[in-house]
Amino acid sequence: MGAVQSLNLSGTRLFWLLTVAVTGASLILDGLSGRIANLGETLTLPLFACTLATVAVGYWVVPALQRLKTGQVIREDGPQSHLKKAGTPTMGGVFFIPVATLVALIWSGFAPEATASVALTLSYGFIGWLDDWQILRRKSNKGISPKMKLALQFGFGALFCLGLALTQPPTITNITLPFGIVLPLGFFFWVLAQFVLVAESNATNLTDGVDGLMGGTGAVAFLGLGGLVASTHPSLGIFCACISGSCIGFVAYNRNPARVFMGDTGSLALGGALAAVALTSDSLWALFILSGLFFVESLSVIAQVLYYKATKGPDGIGKRLFKMAPIHHHLELSGWSELQIVAAFYVICGVLAILGLTLG
Repeated sequence: MGAVQSLNLSGTRLFWLLTVAVTGASLILDGLSGRIANLGETLTLPLFACTLATVAVGYWVVPALQRLKTGQVIREDGPQSHLKKAGTPTMGGVFFIPVATLVALIWSGFAPEATASVALTLSYGFIGWLDDWQILRRKSNKGISPKMKLALQFGFGALFCLGLALTQPPTITNITLPFGIVLPLGFFFWVLAQFVLVAESNATNLTDGVDGLMGGTGAVAFLGLGGLVASTHPSLGIFCACISGSCIGFVAYNRNPARVFMGDTGSLALGGALAAVALTSDSLWALFILSGLFFVESLSVIAQVLYYKATKGPDGIGKRLFKMAPIHHHLELSGWSELQIVAAFYVICGVLAILGLTLG
């Protein structure tokens, strides 16, 4: 933590470091692959276009969300430092997700693979919007029921999988692992696919709990996945670059201190988009690496719940493995500032992106 403290961090500085790092990485990826010569398939241009478009749209939408009184309801049992964020508008996903998906559709020429991924992304964003709307309507932090949310996630996921089954070759059910190992799963691939779609969307949802965290880590993860699939699935590479750019544009408003939160509208959509691309492009192994941070966030919640239940005494009260879950809240309650957490997680996500590109 000392190394992070010495950087004299601010939300603005972190935003510009993220922007420069992701843009520079996209230029390097385009240069190494030779895509610079074919502007229609570069990662950098759609990324840059979506960054600017999201910033421009947010200039109008963020004040509109404030006027509509879409203020976030803060958990009373959360970190006390978060109580001052009450009233900050949420549902930010309503502007940066549509920007990314619209540009991706146009830039890719409405390619079938990109179109299918956009449909899944928007459908999961719709689930998030329903959840956010119920939270705002009830003025509590309880949205739609967990059963309803899971049912919708599985339902839209099943439609996406049906589309893959009808349009992709039979080899779609094979998973490529490192060292040239190919694992033919047959029917069980579709079971795994449903699990990945739901698990990934919930993992990114859990990660969205600190100013600039999910937006920035999402930008890095999508660029890493886009760089991996662009050579074999150009339209999916463009789709990933667009979402990466829109995430950066969103962080311009979500950096500490945040002027808007993405809400479930954005966080569920991002996880669904990552899973959709990985399933379509046979990149599940790379997704596992790239999403390592999101996986740990989810694992911390699962471990917290299981440990609490396992240590329940006669009074019905159990012990906590972490001070609070997900783990970024544990770090907050352990003395880390939000900026230190975000900076450290950006670096970790960057390292995982490099590993994913190398080992995927």
